[in-house]
Amino acid sequence: MAVLDADRVVAALRGAFAREAGRADLLRTAAERIRAAGAPYTSVYLYMLHGDELVLEAFAGRETDHTRIPVGTGVCGTAVATGLDQNVPDVRSISNYLACNAWTRSELVVLIRRGPKILGQIDIDSDVPNPFAPDEEAAVRKVADALAVLL
Repeated sequence: MAVLDADRVVAALRGAFAREAGRADLLRTAAERIRAAGAPYTSVYLYMLHGDELVLEAFAGRETDHTRIPVGTGVCGTAVATGLDQNVPDVRSISNYLACNAWTRSELVVLIRRGPKILGQIDIDSDVPNPFAPDEEAAVRKVADALAVLL
């Protein structure tokens, strides 16, 4: 069973949307609610696609210097370039990894899509190696799919 209760996060997002929360509030709510699930969710970053780069629009957890990431660079940029979610059990094994901090051991990137169009991504860092089993990935995908509709 997944640590992340995606249905609760989606309910919070729908509630915020019903109160006419704007894009920034929706993204911040998603980041904060996902991180609130606790370990293995150390830091959560929501990057949105602006042309050929990802721009950090909300986060919960550790700050990062990576506020703009070119498509094709690092795990986040690779997800957009390939159109595929990225589940990296050990970031030290990735040659083009962009480290947000020295403690991160694994990363999960789930694209936010509206049909074939990529809007952005949910980027999750964990201090634990290989924590993102298929059920965790599916839970984050539910949140990404909800954001795709609400944004």
